[in-house]
Amino acid sequence: MENVRRYRALASLCRQQAAYRPLQNWQLLGQAEHFEYLAEVELKAHFDACNAKSDEHGDEAVAWKRPAAA
Repeated sequence: MENVRRYRALASLCRQQAAYRPLQNWQLLGQAEHFEYLAEVELKAHFDACNAKSDEHGDEAVAWKRPAAA
């Protein structure tokens, strides 16, 4: 999750710089978009890993979601 914060911070810095550097505007916005993409990839990997862990536990992870039988 630390990488997600870093990528988003870098994307934010690129967007801020784009506001002050009109000649490099498109290049900086492209870099910002790339860092946002990397953040999304990192988040997906994190949640896939979390879901894989819960799948390993099988019924234990699902048991608490089931309503009690009447």
